[in-house]
Amino acid sequence: MSIERIGSGPADHAQAPGVGDAGPSAPSEATRLQVLATEHWSLLATRTLSWNESFSRAGMFLSVLSGAVIALALVAQASDFGGVFVDFAIPLLSVVLFVGIATFVRLDAVNNEDIRWVAGMNRIRHAYLELHPDLQRYFVTGATDDMRGVALSVGSVIPAPTSVRLSLQSIGHEFATVPGMLGVIVAVVAGALAAEVAVAVGAATGPALAAAFIAFIVMVVVLGRHVYGSFAGLLARWVPEFPTVDSGVPTTR
Repeated sequence: MSIERIGSGPADHAQAPGVGDAGPSAPSEATRLQVLATEHWSLLATRTLSWNESFSRAGMFLSVLSGAVIALALVAQASDFGGVFVDFAIPLLSVVLFVGIATFVRLDAVNNEDIRWVAGMNRIRHAYLELHPDLQRYFVTGATDDMRGVALSVGSVIPAPTSVRLSLQSIGHEFATVPGMLGVIVAVVAGALAAEVAVAVGAATGPALAAAFIAFIVMVVVLGRHVYGSFAGLLARWVPEFPTVDSGVPTTR
């Protein structure tokens, strides 16, 4: 008498269709919040590094400028503002001007990068509100990733720019920023350099002062055009995912 083992066949080990199948499941709300929070902190850290670089570069330029002024004062005292002073001032001011222009360009780039990081954090806040819409009244920062939302997040009292149209208020605000103040100093250095070059070629005091004034105005215009162009390029490239509607309520796609 033989004893057969029940269930020894291959077919007996096969599970019924659908049993034990774990299909792809959507991430839980906790997982979504964890991913969003991680990205949020990453953007905050990147923004902090950008601002640290901005202040470091501005401080470096001011240190170079201070050293140059002290050196010029010592040479002027020793040479009584003679030819030696002019020969020393022109290359020294040229170096200071180069450092100033490079610093200004980088500070402007940091500002544009900062707009991008703030817009990214606004986009994350929009995701928070999609998960918990009842929390909207607790947020004082923007939850849309357009320029209006960015202006709300940075606490700007000037209407958010939707184009590169300039106004007296926006121009005045630009001169109050760190790049704006530094740009004025760079323009003054350019004027001083132009005056020294004019004196070196034999110009009198009047023409030298005129050359300094013209160089100052030209440098202000050039730096302003650079800011204008870089911001226009940023607006042209940036496509908001969640723009602000007229009612002020964030929209979703």
